[in-house]
Amino acid sequence: MGQAFGCVQVDQSTVAVKEHFGRFDDVLEPGCHCLPWCLGYQLAGSLSLRVQQLDVRCETKTKDNVFVTVVASIQYRALSEKAADAFYKLSNTKAQIQAYVFDVIRASVPRLDLDSTFEQKNDIAKAVEDELAKAMSAYGFEIVQTLIVDIEPDAQVKRAMNEINSAARLRLAANEKAEAEKILQIKRAEGEAESKYLSGLGIARQRQAIVDGLRDSVLAFSANVPGTTSKDVMDMVLVTQYFDTMKEIGASSKSSAVFIPHGPGAVKDIAAQIREGLLQAESVNQ
Repeated sequence: MGQAFGCVQVDQSTVAVKEHFGRFDDVLEPGCHCLPWCLGYQLAGSLSLRVQQLDVRCETKTKDNVFVTVVASIQYRALSEKAADAFYKLSNTKAQIQAYVFDVIRASVPRLDLDSTFEQKNDIAKAVEDELAKAMSAYGFEIVQTLIVDIEPDAQVKRAMNEINSAARLRLAANEKAEAEKILQIKRAEGEAESKYLSGLGIARQRQAIVDGLRDSVLAFSANVPGTTSKDVMDMVLVTQYFDTMKEIGASSKSSAVFIPHGPGAVKDIAAQIREGLLQAESVNQ
């Protein structure tokens, strides 16, 4: 209805292109405008000034022959002062931007290996933005920002990278586990050595106490019973200890079967063996 009376409305963040008999005449800002169609004026179209986004997926190859898919996000907008160029010079803005993105990415990524591609994605984005800004400014468009939002290697390459990372972590874990086991073995050996040392001290003190007790018993018995010799007292003490040992073996329910000779002759043989051992020890100490 408004166009029938020669009035048009241009929305906010939008400009309209006015033509006079098919020739560009003016750019209409947001608001209401008079457009007398009977005099040859007409509205050729409108152009949005809002920031638009275009996502471009580009497949290329790195320096180490790994195929990757680079996803670039291009944010651009038309300039109001160059609205005529933006409206008339390009028939397909997105296709033009996509072509420049392909050209820059396929010229930059093949110079880098895969790891460097991930590390220098900001440099790739800057190169794309500079090239687009220089090319698209002639067509009335401004490149607001360029982002490399994703770099996707081939699925097999990703799997291999994950396996390498997993193997490295397993190797580190194995080293740490081996080091921990080494420390445990060292501490266990130190504990056993200390235990054996203390056990040896205890056995030595026990034997010393036994010898001291036997000596005191022999001296006391010889003093209280006239006519007895040290040998008689020692034999009696050994017999007493022999029977005490036999009693302990029989009273213990967990003891294994022990076969030993029994009788007075056996006691005499044991006493002789112990006496001989004591005499040899005394000769060594002297």
